[in-house]
Amino acid sequence: MDQNQFFGARQAIPLGELAGRIGAFLSQATASDRLVESVAPISRAGPNDICYIQSRSSADYLKTCRAAAIICPQALTALLPDGLTALVSDNAQLAFARASALLYPAAMRPQSLVGEGEISPQASVDVTAALEAGVEVSPFAVIGARAEIGAGTRILSGAVIGADVKIGRNVTIGAHVCVTNALIGNNVIIHTGARIGQDGFGYAGSPTGMVKLPQVGRVIIQDDVEIGANTTIDRGAMDDTVIGEGTKIDNLVQIGHNVQIGRHCGIVSQVGIAGSVKIGDGVMIGGQAGVNGHLEIGSGVQIAARSGVLSSIEPGSRVGGIPARPMKLYLRELAELSRRAQTGGDEQGE
Repeated sequence: MDQNQFFGARQAIPLGELAGRIGAFLSQATASDRLVESVAPISRAGPNDICYIQSRSSADYLKTCRAAAIICPQALTALLPDGLTALVSDNAQLAFARASALLYPAAMRPQSLVGEGEISPQASVDVTAALEAGVEVSPFAVIGARAEIGAGTRILSGAVIGADVKIGRNVTIGAHVCVTNALIGNNVIIHTGARIGQDGFGYAGSPTGMVKLPQVGRVIIQDDVEIGANTTIDRGAMDDTVIGEGTKIDNLVQIGHNVQIGRHCGIVSQVGIAGSVKIGDGVMIGGQAGVNGHLEIGSGVQIAARSGVLSSIEPGSRVGGIPARPMKLYLRELAELSRRAQTGGDEQGE
């Protein structure tokens, strides 16, 4: 069975054309007319596939590689066996991503269940909602009063768009997504089951128990953001929750109320960010990390997986551990613990 069957018919692309479109150099001009139609890992790539290698760690697979061509840096071309054509790029992974997008355009965002620009008669669209031309609405989606949706946007089955929500152009709202109290920019992808704009966790203590603090802010999602399946982004309590341009958020992430995330950040699965955190541009947060509320994370910070961030972090820092601390210190501590375990414990007690 074709592992890529879910993305429809593929159009073969000559290697020469592909090289030009991804910014790579074709090592063998005689191979420029060879057609490729799919991508595959180097371990099983066949004569119709392209693959890539970024480092020497996968070099053993080159001996048996049968791909039409391989994308690789110039420094690795000497390792290629005779007859294996190279698409030479300084950033092989980036070039491979671009090639994959060309070969599988349908995989770039979730597909709707209706034709281009169609609104299913099984959808519920409020008469006061404003939809530009070319909006696709799949069966059982609900679009509330006064919602505004831009051209080329797809609303998939079972999605709920709340009253007064504004969504830009070429956006994809996945199946069973719920969007309320939100303003969404252009070219945004929100995957299946995400919850955008629900109340955050806000309560005041009282002698009789916790009293709810009304949440009256919004969620603002800027252009080119991608949000993974079953992620939740709370509306602001009073200020807005903001997700900056180009930021990518994985599945199963929790972002609390009033959080402000900068541009081009990467946040991996199962991260939890408590309320009112401010995150700069280009921040990377590893899986299962937790960030305490009301902190500031400077631009360019890298936070290792499973870290617990309990205090603000200066721009450009790399941290890890619980509590999170400079990466060099954290790694030295791990090395010392490993050394002690191997030598039988505390040397002072020996």
